[in-house]
Amino acid sequence: MKYYIIAGEASGDLHGSNLMKGLRAKDPEAVIRFWGGDLMQAADPDAQLVRHYKEGAVMGLTEVIAKARTLLGNVDFCKKDILAWQPDVVILIDYPGFNFKIAKFAHESGIKVFYYIAPKTWASREKRNASLKAWVDRLFIIFPFEKDYFGSRGIPYSYKGNPLIDAVDAHEFSRPVEGSYIALLAGSRKGEISRMMPLCMEIADLLGRDVVIAGAPARSKEDYEKYIGTRKNVKLIFGRTYDILKYADAAIINSGTASLEAALIGTPQVVCWSTSALTMWAIRHIFHVDKHIKFISLGNLIMNRPVFRELIQEEFNTAAVFAELRRITEDSAYRAKMKEGYREIREALGGSGASEAIAGEMIAYLKGQIR
Repeated sequence: MKYYIIAGEASGDLHGSNLMKGLRAKDPEAVIRFWGGDLMQAADPDAQLVRHYKEGAVMGLTEVIAKARTLLGNVDFCKKDILAWQPDVVILIDYPGFNFKIAKFAHESGIKVFYYIAPKTWASREKRNASLKAWVDRLFIIFPFEKDYFGSRGIPYSYKGNPLIDAVDAHEFSRPVEGSYIALLAGSRKGEISRMMPLCMEIADLLGRDVVIAGAPARSKEDYEKYIGTRKNVKLIFGRTYDILKYADAAIINSGTASLEAALIGTPQVVCWSTSALTMWAIRHIFHVDKHIKFISLGNLIMNRPVFRELIQEEFNTAAVFAELRRITEDSAYRAKMKEGYREIREALGGSGASEAIAGEMIAYLKGQIR
């Protein structure tokens, strides 16, 4: 069968790569065309890369406005490419701003649509659930708390566990640098990096110890070095994120998939996040983020309690981050409690083999073996 897969950012590239391995295992004759990144290409060298996600990744309202023409051009190109290639199914991975447009188009063109990694309608834009019901043949979710949410809204879904467990457990860890250090994961987009790095470099100065930055896959040295400057205690390493997390005493992490990866690896962390005043205003007044959502990090959402600290917007400041890092590294009871929470997160996500199980369910659905 022919699979057209669309991932628009680094986390989607990771999930897409694991899914492609699962599809290839379950359907050796699979033909895959995709939007994604290096991980997806490495997972299946025979698959055809259409566009790299770094060409369209944006964060926040201001970036969306600035890149609106490019994004619309990508949508139009994608529609034409899908029609020309005529896949058996279009598989959309997160990235809702782009992928909802493609879902509508593919559905109206008579092509089956799967949505993998559900858009976070449980946090904001709940009206999008109507579009999921109208345009998506099946939703494939990866968090246990999503089962009741989407089930209660009549959206057909499948849950087979979380594929990050497979990605973490399959990794062969090796120490990236000698000695102790603090890890820094500043996000995968330029906007995230520009907001995280200046403050985190102030913290690096206060710490007086080594800080190792895990460079994001789609970024370059230049994205970080202008903030690092001449600091000798700050190292930038690409392609070793899991290794950097594994051997760190603690990690400062921009909220996202990385915070859940840190929990599964076992790295004590503090999650930090901020955005522009315009984007924050839009989140609160236009997108109406659900006030009942207490956390922004996946691990805390899974447990519905603060397993680790989140410092958001105004709380993301030098004094607060420095104090939390000291507590993490100096208070053994605090660390032990966090790691016990990590064990519960892993248990809640289920066992291994999610990617292959999800691929098998997709294929069974396409063959009419399940409904």
